[in-house]
Parts: sequence; structure tokens; C-alpha cells
Amino acid sequence: MHASARPARTGLLRRLRRAVIAVPLSLALGLGAMTLLAPSASAHGSVTDPPTRNYGCWERWGADHLNPQMATLDPMCWQAFQDNPNAMWNWNGLFREGVGGQHQAVIPDGQLCSGGRTQNGLYKSMDTVGAWKAKQVPNTFTLTLTDSAKHGADYLKIYVTKQGFDPTTQPLTWASLDLVKTTGSYPTTGLYQSDISLPGRSGRAVLYTIWQASHLDQPYYLCSDIVIGQGTEPTQQPTQQPTQEPTQQPTQEPTQEPTQQPTQQPTQQPTGACTATVKVNSSWSGGYVADVVVTAGSSRLTGWKVTVGGATISQAWGGTLSGNVLTNAAWNGALSPGGTATAGFLGSGSSSGLTASCSAA
Repeated sequence: MHASARPARTGLLRRLRRAVIAVPLSLALGLGAMTLLAPSASAHGSVTDPPTRNYGCWERWGADHLNPQMATLDPMCWQAFQDNPNAMWNWNGLFREGVGGQHQAVIPDGQLCSGGRTQNGLYKSMDTVGAWKAKQVPNTFTLTLTDSAKHGADYLKIYVTKQGFDPTTQPLTWASLDLVKTTGSYPTTGLYQSDISLPGRSGRAVLYTIWQASHLDQPYYLCSDIVIGQGTEPTQQPTQQPTQEPTQQPTQEPTQEPTQQPTQQPTQQPTGACTATVKVNSSWSGGYVADVVVTAGSSRLTGWKVTVGGATISQAWGGTLSGNVLTNAAWNGALSPGGTATAGFLGSGSSSGLTASCSAA
């Protein structure tokens, strides 16, 4: 689009988006405990792995957002839902327009996670300092940004907080960030991934991503909470070597062959080794983005495998893909009883009638 055409279209888009954003909030207030649908195909996008603050809250609590247990189990999401549930329903709309690449000049310190209180402060709860749920990642991992509207990307700017910065007690500032990488442009495929390397880093941090969409001067400002250096090695070693003999064999027929028989026996029982559900995040004509949520049964899992019925899957994250079967990644296969893990995928065709069946791997 020519630069001269952008101001008129930008104003129209702003008015349309304000109207779209107002509808889910009125529904949430009016329908009480009823669950709202996932964002529509006209939505935009966000970093889904590691999940942004509002995407993570929507993913964990969107179907149960009135549950008072959230206040103690996930207090940062609780305060965000109390402030404005629309910030979670519209997890893929945290953008600002007309910045002209001057991100540090436009977005004030302490307001980085809300895009400078964009859209009349809709996302201001994302700036709240506290112990947000953080995803454990190894020192090298892949960032995934899901763009359901297929806007394309001029670039991604990816930052991480400096070693020693504590996001649970300190507000995020530009001076607290180190630029990790600036990518090139991405075509409008709907999924943009970038390998992130944080050598020598450990502990809690905020991964801050600026996605400069290609269709307009429309940057997105996205905060993901992570714990570095506790991905592959720390979770995998304890579950596979020290705990494999004590946990799996005593609880599941010690006389059977090492790991396959014990994990398959409970799968046949009503409690099951694991269960899985499919959650469609957004869809459009000819495609959709969905998550598979795996829940362990009454016994510990060291790996899982989910078959998605009715799906034609072209890409996946948070797991390895073979046909329509998703198998856990190295960092999310070990689950304690009742624990959950999430993988996502990009599907083609219709999103209706999807099923998911889970088994221990």
C-alpha cells in the first residue's frame, strides 16, 4: 500500500477495531460464566511460543476465567482478567500504529508490555510487575509467532532482559533489555519462526518481541516470560535417569518390560496415561491455527503422543510432527500426574470436527 493511502485506511481500521474489541467485553460481562469463542479470522497475531502474557492467560484460563482459584494459582492472570478480560480474548491485537520505527521514543519505560498503553490502555495489566507464569526454555530454542491474519513481517526485533534483572520486582525498561537479533522479512505464511540463542544465560527473564507487520505501519509489542537454562537438560535428565526406575516400575507392574508396557497399561484404563483436547485459536477460509492440550492421568509421563483426527497439519510447534501425529518435544514430555503440556499446529481445510487421542510415548 502507498504511504499516502495509509492515514485514511488507518483511521477506518481503528474505528473498526474499537467496535470489534467492544463486543467481546460486553459479551463477557453479560454472559457471566459462559466461555467466549476464540478470536475470529479478522484478528492479528502474537508470539505463541514462548507464550506472551495475555496469550498464556487465555490459554490456561480462557475456558474457566471466573474460577476464583485463579487468584491463588495464577495471580498475575487473575489481576489481568479482573482489569479487563478483553485483553485476553484479544490476545492477538496488541499493536500500535504510526510508530515509524521509533519504538523507544514512542513506548515509555514501564509500558513496554502494553505497547505504551495502546488502545486506551486495553492491555495495561500486561505491565503489572509480578511473578507471571514463565516457560522453561533451554539456552537455544525456537520462537514462534502465529499470524492468523497473514499480515507478513518486515522484521522481528527480539530482546531479552539483562542478566540479573528481576521482572517479578522491576518494571520493564528499554535500558533493561539487550537486543538478541533483528530478523529479515517474512512472507505472509501465517507462521514466523526464529532460532534464539542465549549462551551463558540462566534464570528468569522477559523475552520482548517487536513484530513490524508488513500491511501497515503496525508494530506489535509482545512480552513472554521465560526461565532460561531449565528446558531440555533439567527436565529430561531427572525424569529419564534417576526417576525412571522408582516412579514407573513400582507404580506400574515392575515385572513388565522397562518403559513401554508400564506406560501403555494405564492408557487403556478409564483414567488413562493422558488425555488431549484440541482448541482452535483462529480460523480463516482454508486454514486455522489450533493448540493440543495434553493432560497426564494418574501416573507420571515421560513422553506423550497425540493423534489429531480430521486434521491436515502443515506445521507444528511445541512437538514433532508426523502426518497428523504430534509427539512431545524434549522439554515438555515429562509430566507429573495431572500436569499439562501444549503443542500448536497450523492446519489446512476446515477446523470443524477435530478430535484428539493421547497415549504415552
